[in-house]
This record gives sequence, structure tokens and C-alpha cells, in this order.
Amino acid sequence: MKTLLTNDDGIHGAGLWALANALKARGHDVTIAAPLNQQSGMGHALSIRREVEYKRFDADCEAWTFDGTPTDCVKIFLEGMTSDKFDAVISGINDGANLATDVLYSGTVGAALEGFLHRIPSLAVSRDKDSTVPFDAAADVTVDYLEKILRVESEPFLHNVNFPKNFRAGKPEFTGTRLGQRDYINAFTSRTDSQGRAYFHIGGTACDIDAADGTDINAVNRGFVSVTPLQADVGDYDAIVALRKIFRS
Repeated sequence: MKTLLTNDDGIHGAGLWALANALKARGHDVTIAAPLNQQSGMGHALSIRREVEYKRFDADCEAWTFDGTPTDCVKIFLEGMTSDKFDAVISGINDGANLATDVLYSGTVGAALEGFLHRIPSLAVSRDKDSTVPFDAAADVTVDYLEKILRVESEPFLHNVNFPKNFRAGKPEFTGTRLGQRDYINAFTSRTDSQGRAYFHIGGTACDIDAADGTDINAVNRGFVSVTPLQADVGDYDAIVALRKIFRS
């Protein structure tokens, strides 16, 4: 099986190399195309107004690093650097959860989305920052999941996978979820530096607006590995039907 790895934590991310090692141990042919630096919060951003530098990275598999976004890495490699066909794209393992509406900002999810847009089965994989689950254990579980789901899925998919702080029953249990809704309190703090430059610091404390049963937030809070199937088509089809009725009136 030929698998392309990427992330948004950068080429030195521990979760990336845990996945690479787990995949190679199962006989996967692994290629890495990852950002040179931390790219969290980049979503599905693409660098269209500047040059993106790239270079080979010294590793025991084919590895490239790009001075660009996670999406840059996947898109440039697949469209400009190879004609190989990949069986899967995995983005992660991210050091920090990507739950609820945060997926819209996530560079981890953005990179996996690019794989999906190339009609390749894709996973975005994240681990709670305070998780007791080691990266290598999460990587082994991820490879198990990938191999299992590829045996039953005939079409490309995009799954957002999140590991909890602790496994509910001392072992990984998966559950299918929908996206919850999350916002942040005091997300923007205005500051002034020693030179008098005014700026905002983005951070804040998570505030879960929808963490009901069935959501990804609820699942990881209860110790499950959450899997949320995502799609690229964000069209509101009920609204389209309503609009057509208005236009006919």
C-alpha cells in the first residue's frame, strides 16, 4: 500500500514520524510531504502570491519539506512532483484536537481535504494535547483503522479522527460522530510591545456550544476515538430548493 503523509505541525512533528514508523512496520510504501515550519490554523490555504521553496529531507523514506501551507505540500507534490498513485493520504498526527467547527481552521484537516479532492482516501488524525495516549500507540491504532476501512470503503473518503485524553476502557474504541460547535472566550487580546506597536494575540479558552450526545466533542470527552466523515461539498441543498421556489413565484 502506498501512503502519503503530511501534517501541519511541521516536518519535525513527533506524530508525523510515529505514523511513518507504524506504516513502514506494516509494509506500507511511505512518502512524506510536510511543511518546513508550524502551520496550525492555516485551514485549506494555498500560497498563490509567492514562491514555495522545497527540498529533500534526510530520512529512511522519500521525504520532502515545503516552505508553505499543508495544502501546498499535498497539492504541489501530487500535481507537480509525482505521477505515482497513492492508496491513502494521512495528515497528522496533530498535537492537539481538531474538533467541531475548529475543523474549518485546521491545517491538518485542510491537508487531508486536498488528498480527498484528488480522490484519494484521506484521514486527518489528531490527539488531545493532554492525552496520555503516546504518539506511537495512536499511530498503530490509526494504521489498524486505515487498513480496516479501506477493506470496506469502495469510494474515496475524508475522515476526521480524534484521540481522547484517555481511553474509556483502557483500549481504543471508535465511534462515528457529527461535528459539535465550539467557540472561544477572550479569543483576541490587544497588546502593545516595547516599540509601541499595537497587535492582537489570538488564543482564548474553548467554550463548547454543542457537545451533545453524538458529537465529536462528546465522544472524546467520554474516552472514545471520534471519527467524523467530512465532505467537500458545502452546498445547502434545502436552501437551493427554497430559492428555486422563490424564483418561480
